[in-house]
Amino acid sequence: MTDLISELTLERSRAEPALAFSQLQLAEPLARAVAEMGYESMTPIQAQAIPVVLQGRDVMGAAQTGTGKTAAFSLPLLQRMLRHQSSSTSPARHPVRALVLLPTRELADQVAQAIKEYTKYTELRSAVVFGGMDMKPQTLELKRGVEVLVATPGRLLDHIEAKNAVLNQVEYVVLDEADRMLDIGFLPDLQRILSFLPKQRTTLLFSATFSSEIKRLAGSYLQDPVTIEVAGSNATATTVEQHFYSVGDEDKRHALHQLLNQRGIKQAFVFVNSKLGCARLARSLEREGLKTTALHGDKSQDERLKALESFKSGEVDLLVCTDVAARGLDIKDVPAVFNFDIPFNAEDYVHRTGRTGRAGALGLALSFVSRSDARLVADIEKLLKTKIELEAIEFAEDVPDIRRQGRINDGRRMYQASEQEGSRREARRPGSVRDVAREGQFARPERPAGRHHAPVSAQARDPFFDKPYEATLTDQAKPSWEASVTRPTARSISANIKPKRVVAALFKSG
Repeated sequence: MTDLISELTLERSRAEPALAFSQLQLAEPLARAVAEMGYESMTPIQAQAIPVVLQGRDVMGAAQTGTGKTAAFSLPLLQRMLRHQSSSTSPARHPVRALVLLPTRELADQVAQAIKEYTKYTELRSAVVFGGMDMKPQTLELKRGVEVLVATPGRLLDHIEAKNAVLNQVEYVVLDEADRMLDIGFLPDLQRILSFLPKQRTTLLFSATFSSEIKRLAGSYLQDPVTIEVAGSNATATTVEQHFYSVGDEDKRHALHQLLNQRGIKQAFVFVNSKLGCARLARSLEREGLKTTALHGDKSQDERLKALESFKSGEVDLLVCTDVAARGLDIKDVPAVFNFDIPFNAEDYVHRTGRTGRAGALGLALSFVSRSDARLVADIEKLLKTKIELEAIEFAEDVPDIRRQGRINDGRRMYQASEQEGSRREARRPGSVRDVAREGQFARPERPAGRHHAPVSAQARDPFFDKPYEATLTDQAKPSWEASVTRPTARSISANIKPKRVVAALFKSG
């Protein structure tokens, strides 16, 4: 019976036309905040999920990134929590009632900022905790009491063990980008966190992709969930134009420059598979005249936030990043995404392309495919259920050879650096030989007369040192230790038996 109700709810929500936020009958503080943020009509995932969450049902939602999942779970939860709001300053009146778990620090910070905007006209408090930052400010904020806690699993466990976060009154749990949390090994942490929560709660699971592991997780922790899929799971947005170019590894930077010029792209994400490759590519593009910054897991949290802010403000044109930036980051009006490296997991391709074409805007996803990427491209084809056609790219004659120019510049820099280092080394070594005469002879510079050195004249040279080496009779004579040894008389022995070697001994035997 419950399954039938779920299906009827979904069919009714699909049949209804797109609703405006003004028709949701949200509480006045929430409605005013939503209007100020410029929200007008709801996206499909919002139109289908918000009514179900308002009923208090568990939800398992799948939609492409950039379709507004944050508002889809935040607004109905806040609407239901308004009855708990209090103006009291006592921390006991502000226990944690909603917990939102996310895989990355950037995504947690982004969701927390959105929730603060939604609740600015209410008495509800919210906070965010994630790693890479000092725990003391986070602890002080938690001690004052918050109703909505946004966190990454690792840092939340630190606060739980330190008795800073008490979760025995949690009514709502949101697992956003749950597949990513499983991919990076957060399943044990999720299980520990969920063990601290009351069993009677509303659990919401949202993701752009659904895998068998996600379905098992939902079966373990969700009670009779309503499954909502918008345009199918594991699918890219229809507003994103996708192209796959057959490019060799050594020509990828050249192809990147040409596509930026041909298509007039002003800003773009450039995704690579490794942290080291990310840092190297960012430095190379910076040397080639492009405003570039890098974002990867080895950077400190302050560096990562500064990189994002510079990209959002337009100070940086290219954000070279690993898949740490592929999930949920909402940066508006990014026209293109480059897959400099094809991702190892096909699901990550969906998330990468979701950084462009957000909220119905047009986007462009350009991928460079080398010979070793055949299996990875086949995995993407299987996931998207479509045939990928590789396109050839012809390099224009007026575009400089980036690879060759980079090698020349690198070689020139290495040569200049070695020359400078050699000069410094010779300057530190008094009396060193620096110049070689054209006749092939060494010419020593005159050293100043000092306490330990007499002046040296260029003509005062001993001709003995200019002569070639000649072996003397002493050199040809046998060593005394070998000459004194009496060798045994020749006798017929097997050719397979090697004679003993005569070696020098430090001490003579008695």
